[in-house]
Amino acid sequence: MKKYQLYLLSILSGILFSISWPERGFPFLIFFAFIPLLFIENYISNNKDKFTKFSIFTYSAIAIFIWNVLTLYWIKNASIFGGAMAVLVNTLFMSCLITIFHISKRNIHGKNQGYLTFIFFWIAFEYLHLRWEINWPWLTTGNVFALYPKWIQWYEFTGVLGGSLWILSVNILIFNLLNNFILKKGRKKIIISAVSFLFFLFVPLIFSYSIYNNYVEEENPYTVVVVQPNIDPYNEKYGGMPYAVQIEKSLLLAEQKTDENTDIVVFPESAIQENNLWEREIEHSFSIDSLRKFINKHPNIEVVMGASTYKKIFKGENKTYEARQFGNTDLWYYAYNTAMYFDTSSTIQFYHKSKLVLGVERLPFPKTFSFLENFALDMGGTVGTLAINKERTPFVSKKHPIKIGTTICYESIYGEFCTGFVKKGANIFFIITNDGWWGNTPGYKQHFSFAPLRAIETRRSIARSANTGTSAFINQKGDVFQATKYWEEDVIKQDINANSKITFYVKYGDYVGRIALLGSVLLLLITISTGIIRKKKEIKN
Repeated sequence: MKKYQLYLLSILSGILFSISWPERGFPFLIFFAFIPLLFIENYISNNKDKFTKFSIFTYSAIAIFIWNVLTLYWIKNASIFGGAMAVLVNTLFMSCLITIFHISKRNIHGKNQGYLTFIFFWIAFEYLHLRWEINWPWLTTGNVFALYPKWIQWYEFTGVLGGSLWILSVNILIFNLLNNFILKKGRKKIIISAVSFLFFLFVPLIFSYSIYNNYVEEENPYTVVVVQPNIDPYNEKYGGMPYAVQIEKSLLLAEQKTDENTDIVVFPESAIQENNLWEREIEHSFSIDSLRKFINKHPNIEVVMGASTYKKIFKGENKTYEARQFGNTDLWYYAYNTAMYFDTSSTIQFYHKSKLVLGVERLPFPKTFSFLENFALDMGGTVGTLAINKERTPFVSKKHPIKIGTTICYESIYGEFCTGFVKKGANIFFIITNDGWWGNTPGYKQHFSFAPLRAIETRRSIARSANTGTSAFINQKGDVFQATKYWEEDVIKQDINANSKITFYVKYGDYVGRIALLGSVLLLLITISTGIIRKKKEIKN
């Protein structure tokens, strides 16, 4: 192959990744997206005299860059710098990963083997990318089937990393089939390759459809009202519209569907925008007083609502690095992105967002880079590093035998994180969010599409309330109901079933990633030691 053909293969790979992603409607193409890169890597392995061991980085970077740009370009609507960093950092990490695979394959297995190494490395990377300081799991490959829940019912056993394993395995098997055909390896090898590919592709699909058709939710209904107030996050939410008008608008929408049969009303993230909402004196605020009047009018209901809240740190209390100082005084406080639970009692339950958006709600490695705090992106609300909940704490209903896991915005894309609520007894899930930052782009659609994945993994019904974006109900099989339109105020109502059963994935979490990480560490050690031994032999010779 000539170099321009290698570049064309790189571009093809990037395009296949991009058009397979949610909302573009071609997820089946993900089973072919890695194949051009595998052909490039194989060609470089077979022609070592023409390429260095790092040549694969360039071709990988082209494909990964195209994938990231075409899939994540919408981030620029919120922050050009944030969008650029997401694309560049992700491209760097993924390209380095493929390069490490190539070097490892050359050192250990030779040119025609070692593809299991690629599976280990890729899934280990995705596992770490869910957890470390610069986490950005948006492009975890198992997310690609989010709009096709009938394909992936077995995520209740593996989570999305099981989907990544499926995708990588099928890509490698198809590559092996094509390679055997091109090299005319003989009918027997071609048939074995074809059977292996078809088996790995269709058995998970058949298994999934079987689960979907036989899964029956236990009847345990609760009537939920979801409010989408559609307040412009740029021009109204944070200053353009008075907070009193915002809360009244939300409550008037809720009135349209709230009656004596309603159990819970859900409002979106940051629905309350009153300044200085101190948690220990919260009942003194106008917004909470308005909400109390609404609840007293409907005494059978419970309410979950988002807000920006604060908590003063009293003398003698230990403070963490998230603490903020009142000017030059010795007084300190915490700022939170908060979900609150209300009923007719005087008690308010709080949950503080724990998976924070980098550059907006927190900085990576905050103890080291605290001097960058002043450069945090201002996207409205509370800016700078926020304090968090260390544990997943579901809301405990006072009126019903249920617990409610509530995730705030970005948190809903973390599978194992969400299982923490279920392990603490959550029977249903609410997602509260504000998806208007990115405009009418794939951003809010992709974010919404990940919600059914959490429903399947945990077998929990979900009510999703977006300030604007897509609000909806999602059943335990990942089916979507009453999805609202973008940039339209709306209110929807539906019965959703609570569930107390624990899935295999809830119990064991991302074990697929942990196994891959352990295998990757061992393979890297073997690669390094093999390289050292080989160099010593070369020196002796």
